[in-house]
Amino acid sequence: MSITRRTIIKIAAAGAMISLAAPAIAQEGGAKIGVAIPAATHGWTGGLNYHTERTIAAMEAAFPQIEFVLTTAGDVQSQVNNIEDMVAQGINALVILPMESDPLTEPVKAAKARGIFITTVDRGLSEEGVEDLYVGGNNAQYGTIAAEYFKDKLPDGGKIVVMRGIPTAIDNIRIDAFNAALEGSGIEVLDMQYGNWNPDKGFELMQDYLSRFEQIDGVWAGDDDAALGAKAAIEQSGRADDMVLLGGSGMNTVIKMIMDGDALIDADIFYPPTLIVPAIEITTMRYATQAPIQGRYELDSPLITKENAVDFYFPDSPY
Repeated sequence: MSITRRTIIKIAAAGAMISLAAPAIAQEGGAKIGVAIPAATHGWTGGLNYHTERTIAAMEAAFPQIEFVLTTAGDVQSQVNNIEDMVAQGINALVILPMESDPLTEPVKAAKARGIFITTVDRGLSEEGVEDLYVGGNNAQYGTIAAEYFKDKLPDGGKIVVMRGIPTAIDNIRIDAFNAALEGSGIEVLDMQYGNWNPDKGFELMQDYLSRFEQIDGVWAGDDDAALGAKAAIEQSGRADDMVLLGGSGMNTVIKMIMDGDALIDADIFYPPTLIVPAIEITTMRYATQAPIQGRYELDSPLITKENAVDFYFPDSPY
């Protein structure tokens, strides 16, 4: 069953209400949980920060014996430093959304070697088996859905350009699935470069693509922030009638464009920053209820179109 954004928010709200209603459960189970996430450098991480703070507040109110240490980082080295500081403070568990997979793997492994319970969110690490718990979206599906979108739009083949995210495990999974699903379709990928899930980089990269390629039938911008930058460059060039543009993640601005029938963006792929909510809640339950929790939790990444966009549109959400 596909899990929509509306369903996730309802589940998160219900979980918080249940937790707040049951503060007497396992009050003896104290712990210190460190949470390490990226700073709010773009829309998706802005939403991530918002949902992280509200979830921690709900868990602290429900389980006062659980202490949280929240850190944000604007670069890889800062996140490494934050992890080392939290380990020194004696955390029992670490919930981390890595800035990048490779450079964060060893610091997290070092924390694991100290007996710290590891929960990774979204991007994962470059080595399997380090984390005790993983919460993320279905990244293989994300890449496959993108490829199927272009195959549907360009049934006779065509030329497309791609903006990758940042060097992370989830980006590799998405791109591998995307390439595999495109095989035999007649669609040619002209170029594929990192757009950093960033609107400014998306604008800059799209300008480069437009200057180098006379024919571009489609653009996969990887996520909605980069897609908005790419959209601005395409419209500025006057070539909007010649191509289709696909982002991903479910930003309210983009969902509203789809609902309103935007000529350039008519679909999106779901991948919510609310992934952090169950990651924190499940990790908390491990200590508050003494439950032996571990494993992998993956949420679907369905295609959002004008027909179902209302299920994913929340105008009051920060993202």
